[in-house]
Amino acid sequence: MTQTTVPVIFDLDGTLVDPAGGITGGIASALESMDLPVPHHSVLDAMVGPKLSDSLLHLAQVPAELVDEAIARYRSYYRSTGIAQGQVYPGIRGLLEHFGKTGRPVAVATQKPQGLARVVLEHHGIAGFFATIRGASDDETIAANTAPGKTEIVGAALADLDSQPAVMVGDRHQDVAGAMANGLDCIGVSWGFAPEGELETAGAIAVVGTAAELLAKIEELDAVRAAALSEVTNDGSL
Repeated sequence: MTQTTVPVIFDLDGTLVDPAGGITGGIASALESMDLPVPHHSVLDAMVGPKLSDSLLHLAQVPAELVDEAIARYRSYYRSTGIAQGQVYPGIRGLLEHFGKTGRPVAVATQKPQGLARVVLEHHGIAGFFATIRGASDDETIAANTAPGKTEIVGAALADLDSQPAVMVGDRHQDVAGAMANGLDCIGVSWGFAPEGELETAGAIAVVGTAAELLAKIEELDAVRAAALSEVTNDGSL
């Protein structure tokens, strides 16, 4: 890694991997099996990204005493069926291969349980590209309210990379907020689950539509960092 290579921290669902109904279908299946109302598909889409227990409580309106059971049923479906439904987004595998060849450190910071995040990445054959994989607590019960949020998860990934600055890449406002709280810029991707305008309003420095555009933006940040380091060096400060 050169001094001007900016490390990248990726979100998982909606950024690296398209769940392709594995998440929303799993939530719907869990709620149906409990004779609970299934929200409109737009609400189910909004549940991809945030902490699952919060989404079940506040978006699906699941009674608090039933949330843990709903999570257990959802996770059973997701492990047996949902993971296989997902697919890596177009261009992402090639992008990760490029970063590996050029020595750019990359990490994952997701609100999916950390152990499950690794299983998903391994299933899709991309876990080996990442220097670190950070996620939420594997205990998703309501009682585990001290589980880390996106800010803490991004911070843990950043600490593992031992590098400042880095850049976050994600598809929801939680990714932008988690990055900003750690002093990082966030590049939004339009192929995920954010409603139109969400990422811009949250403060993403750019929103890209393809992996090629993402690479170009990251390389632009490299150039900016190189120029800044050059100015400091020319001033005799280093």
